[in-house]
Amino acid sequence: MPSLPVLSGRDTVAAFVKLGWQVARQRGSHVILVKPGHIASLSVPDHREVARGTLRSLIRAAGLTVDEFVTALRS
Repeated sequence: MPSLPVLSGRDTVAAFVKLGWQVARQRGSHVILVKPGHIASLSVPDHREVARGTLRSLIRAAGLTVDEFVTALRS
């Protein structure tokens, strides 16, 4: 299992968009992502660095593995 990189909020949103998520709205410093057919929505903080624990929680809520996320990030 690859370790999670330190990403900005914008890079995190871009990776989830590659995986089929869509930006629904932004309120303050949080970007809300939704995906058709998926019950949960993701709230990504638009900070310079997203904490690794927060990123891991977002990946889990999206129903992904760390490997899938890192692969999408690199492509």
